[in-house]
Amino acid sequence: MLPIVASYRIQFRDGMTFERAAERLPYLRSLGISHIYASPIFTATQGSTHGYDVTNATEIDPSLGGRAGWNDFSRRLRDLGMGLILDIVPNHMAASLENPWWHDVLQNGKESRYASFFDVDWSEPITLPHLDMPFDDAAADGKIGLVRDDTGKLKLSYGDQRFVLSDHSLAWLNAQRDAIDDNVSCFASVPQNLIELHRRQHWRLVPWTSASRHLSYRRFFEVTGLVGIRIEDPLVFDAMHELVFELVQEGQVQALRIDHIDGLADPKGYLENLRRAVGTDVPVFVEKILAEGEDLPADWPVAGTTGYEFISALGDLFISRGGLARLRRHYSAAVPGMADPERALRKAKHEMVTVNFAGEIDRLVQIAAGLLPNFSPSSLANAIRELLIAFPVYRLYSTTKALTEAETKALSQAAALAQEHMGDRPALDAVVEVLSGQARLAQEPEEFRRRFQQVAGPVMAKATEDTFFYRYTCLLAANDVGGEPAAEPAGIEGFHLKMQHRLLQQPLGLSSTSTHDTKRGEDARARLYALSEDPDRWMMALPRWRQQNARLLSHRPYDMVPDLNVEWMLYQSLLGILPHHVDAAHLPDLQERFCAYAVKAVREAKQKTNWSAPDRDYEDAIRRFASGLLSIDNLDFLKDFAAFSRPFIASGSLNSLTQTLVKLIAPGVPDFYQGAEGLDHSMVDPDNRRPWKSDAPVAESAAFVTQFKRELIQRGLSLRRQCPALFEQGAYLPLSVEGTRKDHVLAFARQAGRELAVAVAPLQVLGVIGENNLAADASYWGDTIIRLPAGTGSALRDLLGDKIHAYGDLSVADVLTGPVALLTTVQGTYSAA
Repeated sequence: MLPIVASYRIQFRDGMTFERAAERLPYLRSLGISHIYASPIFTATQGSTHGYDVTNATEIDPSLGGRAGWNDFSRRLRDLGMGLILDIVPNHMAASLENPWWHDVLQNGKESRYASFFDVDWSEPITLPHLDMPFDDAAADGKIGLVRDDTGKLKLSYGDQRFVLSDHSLAWLNAQRDAIDDNVSCFASVPQNLIELHRRQHWRLVPWTSASRHLSYRRFFEVTGLVGIRIEDPLVFDAMHELVFELVQEGQVQALRIDHIDGLADPKGYLENLRRAVGTDVPVFVEKILAEGEDLPADWPVAGTTGYEFISALGDLFISRGGLARLRRHYSAAVPGMADPERALRKAKHEMVTVNFAGEIDRLVQIAAGLLPNFSPSSLANAIRELLIAFPVYRLYSTTKALTEAETKALSQAAALAQEHMGDRPALDAVVEVLSGQARLAQEPEEFRRRFQQVAGPVMAKATEDTFFYRYTCLLAANDVGGEPAAEPAGIEGFHLKMQHRLLQQPLGLSSTSTHDTKRGEDARARLYALSEDPDRWMMALPRWRQQNARLLSHRPYDMVPDLNVEWMLYQSLLGILPHHVDAAHLPDLQERFCAYAVKAVREAKQKTNWSAPDRDYEDAIRRFASGLLSIDNLDFLKDFAAFSRPFIASGSLNSLTQTLVKLIAPGVPDFYQGAEGLDHSMVDPDNRRPWKSDAPVAESAAFVTQFKRELIQRGLSLRRQCPALFEQGAYLPLSVEGTRKDHVLAFARQAGRELAVAVAPLQVLGVIGENNLAADASYWGDTIIRLPAGTGSALRDLLGDKIHAYGDLSVADVLTGPVALLTTVQGTYSAA
């Protein structure tokens, strides 16, 4: 099996086909990329921009090029000596009539051959949340129709949607043949006819606003258009993976990425089945968010995660502990409602369990009431809600047996915190006992334990990443998937400990810095880290910007839009995406992207508007403000903001190179997101999923950092390709730094026998480095030295500067003549193979 030197994520769809991707393969091979990391390729809903809404798991999407296009793409990969990591989706499919399995279930109900494929509560008809009002009202208003499709089959209609009818309802319609054949629209104009027809279906059309309170199937997070799959059923497992296994067996897929592993009923069982099917040589990576201090289960047969925890660890290097403390004081004074982030997070979680996931909680209560009949439903509901709010990790995995030691600790921690917010201790203890597997019950508790864990992950994710991160905006660089914005940065020593632990836990896990799900591109995040180095400069500028843009505010009778918290967030977001050089010609595009982000951000925050009940007036005011910031008529502000940004742009560029160096040398497999080998200042999706252009022009002001980053990647990956054992098995050695600037130097080594690679980079040097060469003067480093481990005795070659250093104590001033340094004792030619 081809070893994975580095992966490169390509987002197929939205114009990116197999043919277009194939054209870019020689360029990626020249960078040193060994494996393409493909987004889902199976047939998805028409117009899908991401592919996670699969409609046919047994077909490669014709819109991408179909099987023929895929085969050509695979041949191009093979000819270049490259492999492929395929992203697959075992948790859910599209709840769409384009999905033949779902179509059959809606038509035939429990008698469908696919009825067992979907996680549906068959005690009632399938709820389809597509209406704007109750069905009877929609029928009375003439919004429900009866139409014939292109084949002449009758279907119920609502707007441009068509719904398949059951066979027995069609038989009933046949009995009305005269009325229908004469005039279908006349028959459908009688509301009672439509109500009776609707009653005879295996499904019920309901208002979309009711989905959070009641839904008859498990959904992906809050997305009703994605229905949960019962992948734990062997029949379903085989059907969902038939084509996946064919592609693996034919040598067209060398590794797999598993989407949303926490959604599955039995992640370990699934992974074991997968491993048996694909063999031991196919690496498997799981999308799994690890909380602080949490480890990937040791008994999972996987290579590692997709790397969110690696992104989080980088913050320990770039966020100034003292500066962050000052920034938090400023933020708390400016936005008192966010002065207590733990309280704010609890509030977000409470909203999730009482509103957004109320239906899922109700179902848990119903199951628990059957297991624990001595407790009232209200006391059980309170216990379940408080436990979910208090959960310190995304979920536990033991649902049919006793908990592991780590799981017991997590559950006990949740129980202790939950108890602080409720008075009914017996109900809480009873629920905890069921979850622990220790309860003696008349009924089997497996369903409750399983469904509780399947809900715990979405509650945590939606409350944290998609709500709290948009409310608590103190330092946006810390608000990314897997991050904990309220935590203290662990610093250089803490980072070293995490990397040593990473080497033990998942030495071949993916090391990502940008993904299609991160809240902002790696270079935007790298720039925003630098705000923690000089929060006072930020606070001096903020009142000035507010005054300059006061005319853009909208004054409503009961509030001002945006409020200071949102305005704070928008200025930071703008800093993250601001081009190195602001050109008036680029403002319209920047305006459009920024406005879209601003509206999404306030919807995610769910304070003045949200996705289910948008406040159009509020959103229009946000849009006007965001657009006004980047208007050509706002030149005074733009010039001021650009001048303020210059040192942060330089520091962010250096941080970008440092995190790239770390990704290349630290434990794990370097993973690159499309376009991020250059500069990625994107915002959250859909902005970060825009079509990728490998030949996009680079502004002259950004040319140095872009060129240096690509050269760093080429040479670093060349070293990894030449020395696989050094990076797969080599020790991670924190290097001792001494002298006046020791706290501003990151130095570590990888060592295997006599092979040694040393990474050296500056940290937190805002205002010290040159804006063009991103390096500090030698005088800044003074007496600072790096002590190397004894034993190798070979000279060290600088792969980025072609300088030779005698082995021994290294002067930082001699080593850091450029932005970062990569030294090695390994001899060779360091360019992409």
